[in-house]
Amino acid sequence: MTTDPTPLTVGTELPPLTVNLTRADLVRYAGASTDFNPIHWSDRMARKVGMPSVIAHGMLTMATALRVVTDWVGDPGKVRGYSCRFTSPVPVPDDDAGVEVRIGAAVTGLTDETATVTITAVITGPDGADVKVLGQAVAEVDRG
Repeated sequence: MTTDPTPLTVGTELPPLTVNLTRADLVRYAGASTDFNPIHWSDRMARKVGMPSVIAHGMLTMATALRVVTDWVGDPGKVRGYSCRFTSPVPVPDDDAGVEVRIGAAVTGLTDETATVTITAVITGPDGADVKVLGQAVAEVDRG
């Protein structure tokens, strides 16, 4: 935030971010997190529990969305807090393209010490409409 000459105000929009999550990303995340739940790698098991296909790990989706803030602030250590609700699963097709997650964010609160940033994350649903995958996604960032 210190390199931007524009004064920070409520309503400031962060540069948007688009990330493609692929099955290979899910495999790498499963290994790093040790979350080997089969709904993240087996279409058969995902469908058995009512999912449309393999879905991305919630924590992977949450962390990916936070990148819009950490890229903007330049130092992930400045994130004081982050919370969200999962509103829709993120199906990941078994192809090389994966699923496109479009992430946006805006400053929604300011104090002398912190900026509150509200994050949006959407995918394109089967009918072509945007599907919100995170709700109430809010990060608190140190302004120092």
